Amino acid sequence: MGKSKALYAFSFLALYFSFCTITPTSSTSLQDDFIHCLHENTNVDFPLLETFFSPERNVSDYKEVLESTAHNLRYVTESMPKPGFIFKPVHESHVQASVICSNQLGFHHRVRSGGHDYEGLSFVSLMETPFILIDLSKLRQINVDIEDNSAWVQSGATIGELYYRIAEKSKIHGFPAGLCSTVGIGGHITGGGDGTLLRKYGLAADNVLDAVIVNADGKLLNRAAMGEDLFWAIRGGGGGTFGVILAWKVKLVPVPETLTMFTVTKTLEQDPETKILSKWQRIADKLVEELFLRVMFRVAGDKTLTLEYKGQFLGEKGTLMEVMKKYFPELGLTQEDYIEVSWIESVLANAGFPTDSPLEVLLDPKLSPYVKVYFKGKSDFATEPIPPFGLKGMFKKLVEENTSSMFMIPYGGIMAKIPESETPFAHRKGTILKIHYATISTSEDGISLNKRTKWIREMYSYMTPYVSSNPRLAYVNYRDLDLGANTKDSKANFIKAQTWGAQYFKNNFNRLVKIKTKVDPENFFRHEQSIPSLPFSKRLSSW
Repeated sequence: MGKSKALYAFSFLALYFSFCTITPTSSTSLQDDFIHCLHENTNVDFPLLETFFSPERNVSDYKEVLESTAHNLRYVTESMPKPGFIFKPVHESHVQASVICSNQLGFHHRVRSGGHDYEGLSFVSLMETPFILIDLSKLRQINVDIEDNSAWVQSGATIGELYYRIAEKSKIHGFPAGLCSTVGIGGHITGGGDGTLLRKYGLAADNVLDAVIVNADGKLLNRAAMGEDLFWAIRGGGGGTFGVILAWKVKLVPVPETLTMFTVTKTLEQDPETKILSKWQRIADKLVEELFLRVMFRVAGDKTLTLEYKGQFLGEKGTLMEVMKKYFPELGLTQEDYIEVSWIESVLANAGFPTDSPLEVLLDPKLSPYVKVYFKGKSDFATEPIPPFGLKGMFKKLVEENTSSMFMIPYGGIMAKIPESETPFAHRKGTILKIHYATISTSEDGISLNKRTKWIREMYSYMTPYVSSNPRLAYVNYRDLDLGANTKDSKANFIKAQTWGAQYFKNNFNRLVKIKTKVDPENFFRHEQSIPSLPFSKRLSSW
């Protein structure tokens, strides 16, 4: 055994015994062992001051990096567990080495792309400590190929960056993904990824051509190497379960040079019998698939509620005016309400920017108009319109909490034509709309947190008769630990996960479990709501 191998073996044994004693291991020691192991498993240099951050060695930088893309401030408070150290790989081989070293050294790890996880699962571990954070923010290369109608995008890039790079090369190409420009592309697609183009082109996950993933053995796999089962699972089966996605190859979709948008606000006094909202529920999923018409519910400080109807149409103003006049005259649109924009200008508007903003704002997350907040989110899917008396009770619940937020988006269009089994995302035919609830605050204390959490759970309970049931469905990109959570006891996880797994994935959950058990039988990639591997005793009977 060479000197370096002997030193590695000594470090490993020291780490092992330190975990088995009462004396805690410092994050500096964890980091040193990890760095040594990385050197053993990659030939690509990583400058320590730019890639490693720990509370002992560079506390201010560590705090800045940890909080840089943590969008839910609930998970960076003092009471929350923090990673022993943060590693920001600058090469794909560093991610491979990270997986190998986490395996060898027995480190639990989390992997963060954009940091928008609703429950902070990409950078906080509530089930295992110590843990380390692999932050992919330095892996953000984007290569757009207009002739091939495709783009390769690394997982550390944001949706806004991808949109910018597409618009940089074409005015008639786009990509169907989310609205918020700071969302990381790596995690977004793993949950499906819906946005304003979903009725025409489906989800982001429906438009993936290839991917590069690091598996539990540290191997780098593309679509051909991983096989169609794993490729199916990563396109909607949730992040942090099957491996580390390093890059996606996505299919670009055609968009017209001119799109049309509008926003119309209605007060409850203008729609006292909920006729407009009831009509929207009946038709929004059945309108032409080029039209995406969502509803935002906003509560003012004086306990008043307004409804914003926000439309986006893949076409010119004149055509949309005819569509709205024919199918939804009740909305009362005037000619001045319609605004013609380019696709990238619609991206800016949906991300909260003025449409005349310089496109470069999409490249800098710090310029996003959405500030970081303390929030709790939940979701629902509806298969039938909510009756008027149900809507009125919903309005009453909304105005009880002035930090509440809620929106509804229509499905239908191509979403109703894609089979439920096509990807793990099963909310297809029969789903008329998705509902998002949130309670949001720019400051936090125990009393306000308890009050807001109590409110959103009561709101969710109130909506029970009006949404999907058996199971009551939820969107995995809006993680919700109220539905259930894994623990370190892997034998119990499969039984518990069947409940929330069916809510996120319906019948696709069982296939996800089989794939997980095959590609990661030791459950190396795990978090509070990752797909569990089957316990060994159950494997033979399930195959």
